[in-house]
Amino acid sequence: MDQDSLPVVSVITPSFNRVDLLPTTLNSVLAQSYGLFEYLIVDDGSTDGTWEWLNSVDDPRVKIFSHPGRENRGQAASINLGLRYASGRYVVILDSDDLLAEGALAAHVELLEKTPSVGMVYGQGYAIDESEVRLYQLFPSSHQESSDPDRLLLDCYIASPGLCMFRKSVVSKVGQLEETFRAAQDHDFVLRVAEVSQIAYSGVVCFYYRKHGGSISANGKLARWQNGFKILEKAAARYPYQRSTLRRRRAVLHFRLGQVYFEQRMYGKATTSFLTCFLLDPRRAIAVGLKGAKRA
Repeated sequence: MDQDSLPVVSVITPSFNRVDLLPTTLNSVLAQSYGLFEYLIVDDGSTDGTWEWLNSVDDPRVKIFSHPGRENRGQAASINLGLRYASGRYVVILDSDDLLAEGALAAHVELLEKTPSVGMVYGQGYAIDESEVRLYQLFPSSHQESSDPDRLLLDCYIASPGLCMFRKSVVSKVGQLEETFRAAQDHDFVLRVAEVSQIAYSGVVCFYYRKHGGSISANGKLARWQNGFKILEKAAARYPYQRSTLRRRRAVLHFRLGQVYFEQRMYGKATTSFLTCFLLDPRRAIAVGLKGAKRA
């Protein structure tokens, strides 16, 4: 690429009470070999010293923001605030407890610059533990991207937007993240991107997803799968998904809800959800549930 025409990348991190993990996340961004980036960190009303720590960071590439009155408005609202101030041609959304892999920005900028029809590129990632030891890779070595919204809706295989780099013009086209969702808003967002542009898989290791004690609680899981039905309803109204895709996705959501209800000892609701899933698509729902259980 011509060094004089390199684009700026806006990396956005929403953060709430992550003063213990955020410094490592920040370092993974500042260490990128691709130097033309701005790092926008939005504090979502933290009470653990995150805001004070952010104000001590001395790097011109780092820009910090908060909501009026430093109120807590949720992850989606924090990302949207970052998007409003983002000046880059490309955007990366990185959670405050995850890490960018070395060379991630450079690899994905190069791909997007060469393929203007692609609105989003994502790469390989690894789940890591609290000591940053790799646990497993997020995609099999055989993984390929077909740029098919039906497949993305059905399989929900992009586990985090941190895997992705988005073209800012496409983000402007699909609009901001849904702020009424306090869970699963990332899945809704990448779906909307896939509906209006091509998406591509680079295969480049670009992201580390950190599994730790502060991961999603049972209530968080419940909200995620309940929101899944809302996302499905909006998707069906917005895009011509196949009827079989909608039915099979609904089956998976009922299975996931059943798992959460069972964990919470709400056995009546669990039974209803499992029975509904069996009526819709039992084989697929169980297969997806068992796959998720192995990685829980």
